[in-house]
Amino acid sequence: MNTIHEARCLVAGEWLTEGAYSDRIGPYVREPVSRARTTQPGDIDAALAYARRASRFVARLAPATRADILERAAASVSEQGERLTRLLALELGKPLKDGRGEVLRVADTLSVAAAEARMIGGEVLPVAGWGRGIGNTAITQRAPAGPVLAITPFNAPANLLAHKLAASFAAGNTTIVKPPPQAPAVSTALVEILLAAGMPVEAVQVLHGGGDVGARLCAAPQIAVVSFTGGVTAGHAVAHAAGPKRVMLELGGNAATIVCEDADIGQAALVCARTGFSNSGQSCISVQRVYVHRTRFEAFAESLTAEVKALVVGDPLDPGTDVGSMVDDDAAERVVSWTAEAAGQGARVATGGTREGAVMAPTVVLAPPAEARVVREEVFGALVAVLPYDDFDDVLAECNRSAYGLQAGLFTHDVRRIITAWRELEVGGLVVNGSSNFRLDHVPFGGVKDSGMGRESPRWMIEDFTVTKTLMLKGLTIWGDE
Repeated sequence: MNTIHEARCLVAGEWLTEGAYSDRIGPYVREPVSRARTTQPGDIDAALAYARRASRFVARLAPATRADILERAAASVSEQGERLTRLLALELGKPLKDGRGEVLRVADTLSVAAAEARMIGGEVLPVAGWGRGIGNTAITQRAPAGPVLAITPFNAPANLLAHKLAASFAAGNTTIVKPPPQAPAVSTALVEILLAAGMPVEAVQVLHGGGDVGARLCAAPQIAVVSFTGGVTAGHAVAHAAGPKRVMLELGGNAATIVCEDADIGQAALVCARTGFSNSGQSCISVQRVYVHRTRFEAFAESLTAEVKALVVGDPLDPGTDVGSMVDDDAAERVVSWTAEAAGQGARVATGGTREGAVMAPTVVLAPPAEARVVREEVFGALVAVLPYDDFDDVLAECNRSAYGLQAGLFTHDVRRIITAWRELEVGGLVVNGSSNFRLDHVPFGGVKDSGMGRESPRWMIEDFTVTKTLMLKGLTIWGDE
């Protein structure tokens, strides 16, 4: 029997324990692993009122003070990494290998946010370059935007919370966090680490609950900025509820990777196998569609299938496990259903296509029709579809037929193809000689079309979490007044 980890709400500077709780059933262990204190309507009102009051206090903290706190938190995350990793395994079925990778990224993200806090500044504007500006000086600063609402997803709950909360705090804002119901304990644990590192309690609040909690918070006039990561349908609802305020959306994807005829087929297959099934494929940039030049298609399919069959599937708490469970049984059953549907449309299922509870067998679907759901929609699961192509321009156009546009991969050594793909693909990022599933946390990340708007990474998020304020000094010039 696992210990049941408690996730409390943090409202107006106090951890709330009394009230109703909801249990999180671990998708692999099939028993309660955490319990979250459910947000009550009065909690939302109290949190919003407190956020408005607290915003002035947090804004007055010097950037160096914010940075020091974030650096201490990064060190604490590294020290407590195994505890966080275990919570990820219990609440989500995420293998220790993947969990440790996420925790390393959390520490990096906090460190990067600390560095970016130290760089916040402004500029002296060239007002004297135009006649009406002569004799005056104008200076800008990046000022905190106001209370931020951070709504985080289940697939990378710790690192995506780190991005939103750390960047918001680095910018000088207070933040209300609405964690995913599937990962309340690990989300709360990260907030506790930040508070222990010196983050003032005025800087953060935590409200657990479902979409109704998020909807009320989005619509609240006290919120200045909404940062949401999640599905497309929910993202549209967030944008609608938020109305005329800043909204950053990091939504879904059905990422494509192109393997050209000059690629190292064995290496490309290895990379696609490892990055297509990490976290059971539950990533918006996970390898979903792989387009392989027809002359290399069979060789790639054979190599990929062999690599996938070698993956260790099972207990996420076993250090040797490569693929654990999906978030719940329904998610795994959806992938099983879509696999069977593709097979009925003429595709070959090279391996997988079955599940045991929430554990989806890593699945490779060969040559599905272009309109199959495993190609057109976001699988967000342990499945990779492999399709042949003949012409490079045509495959770029096929990639762009997607409603999504988050990230793509390209295996080639032809610089002309690299530049062409970078220019033509309708995506936020292109990874060359790697799959779509690669990200550095200090590099801008985000998409186009239904994949959302805005960019994640502390530097770019700080821009979204701040506003430009201008100081105009009339009759006082640094430029000369002749």
